[in-house]
Amino acid sequence: MSLALHIKASLELPTFIVNGYLEDLTNDDLFVRPAEKMNHLAWQLGHLIHSEHFHVTAVYPGTMPELPSGFKERYTAETAASENPADFHSKAEYIQLMQEQRQGTLNVLSDLSDEDLQKPSPETVRYLGPTIGCVFAGEATHWMMHAGQWAVIRRNLGKPPLY
Repeated sequence: MSLALHIKASLELPTFIVNGYLEDLTNDDLFVRPAEKMNHLAWQLGHLIHSEHFHVTAVYPGTMPELPSGFKERYTAETAASENPADFHSKAEYIQLMQEQRQGTLNVLSDLSDEDLQKPSPETVRYLGPTIGCVFAGEATHWMMHAGQWAVIRRNLGKPPLY
């Protein structure tokens, strides 16, 4: 199995988990915080979508679908405290953007060889690992880390455990 196929397979689980966790949540549910002073789900979704766009673009500029104008600015450390739904997107918008960015990631990944994925990662995203492959694989970990918080939110909302 090539590195690209292995990374693609590792991205399938967080996609499945995230879609399952979001399926029965309402727009209002996205503003529940897993614990006091933690980021609500709406902010986390925007952060994850922007991060995936940023990470892949840092490695291969111009390859990802564009995000809406001002998207990055809506998901900063300063905006995380907002409880105003008008400051964020709807669940449907998050799902669409999430799917577009993931498809962009998979499209870029499909064109990469094992040699490409073993090249050094750019300094701006080196926190994900020393190679380009680590940057792509880091998306799976990042999404799963946040999805773990959503399991808590779901339980606090009285939703059944899914996995």
